Amino acid sequence: MGMSASYGPPHDRGEMIALIRKAFDLGVTFFDTAQVYGPFTNEDLVGEALAPIRDKVVIATKFGLVDVNGRAGGSHPDSIRATVERSLQRLRIDTIDLLYQHRVDPDVPIEEVAGAVRGLIDAGKVRHWGLSEAGAQTIRRAHAVLPVTALQSEYSLWLRRAEDEIIPTLEELGIGFVPFSPLGRGFLTGAIDKTTTFDKSDFRNSVPRFSETARAANQRLVDLLRTIAAEHNATPAQIALAWLLARKPWIVPIPGTTKLHRLEENLGACALQLTDDDIAQIGDRTAAIAIEGARYPDDQERRTGL
Repeated sequence: MGMSASYGPPHDRGEMIALIRKAFDLGVTFFDTAQVYGPFTNEDLVGEALAPIRDKVVIATKFGLVDVNGRAGGSHPDSIRATVERSLQRLRIDTIDLLYQHRVDPDVPIEEVAGAVRGLIDAGKVRHWGLSEAGAQTIRRAHAVLPVTALQSEYSLWLRRAEDEIIPTLEELGIGFVPFSPLGRGFLTGAIDKTTTFDKSDFRNSVPRFSETARAANQRLVDLLRTIAAEHNATPAQIALAWLLARKPWIVPIPGTTKLHRLEENLGACALQLTDDDIAQIGDRTAAIAIEGARYPDDQERRTGL
């Protein structure tokens, strides 16, 4: 997402294509995009970058926040079918490996959404489907119609509410979990503090958790992560990612980046071996710190957890 939208101006296309291909060279085989990133431009970027190695990677995208014209909507069955056709074209593929509903639409029953995706699977245009930011009951209803492969929702050391109901539900039903923003939209890397200024187009300017006051208060979590990281000869970001990777074998975080050194740093988390005691201590020590600020403005938060 950050290559094309939301975190400031779009980055140089050629540089981002090279970075995506470098990620593959370093062992990354799962790439996540969405129709709304841009909108539409990120799918095209990912499609071009992965075209030479299509058969060696898994590509995930999402529908449901915009229609074919970029207007709000997109979860009615006709719109799903139409937007997926466009996604296939932009991604330069015949089949989407994993197709998520980007947010639950309160105006379209999840059973209708599942039925539309089933038709796409039967037509060979989609292999697996998932949900994003859905609540437990919606997950169950969707899964009863068409088995859900994965849920993509925010989960990290500074947002752990998925542990209450979502993770137990996923474990019960055999659904994978793909945490987005596993580094707290960059905050858990330690590169952001109360003095940081964001580009005027960066959506974090509107996020309560990224207000100057909240950043100052939440610095305690980063300071603790630095202490823990020093104990493991690692970085705060690597601790945050390694903790997620160690939680369950079916949890696959998807950190985004536009920088090679951050890509390499993130991948270093895969080699970090945490014991059960480490996992428990990291979870307990970080949970003791109260996080200040909502993760979304109210209008966006209302679209999550349905």
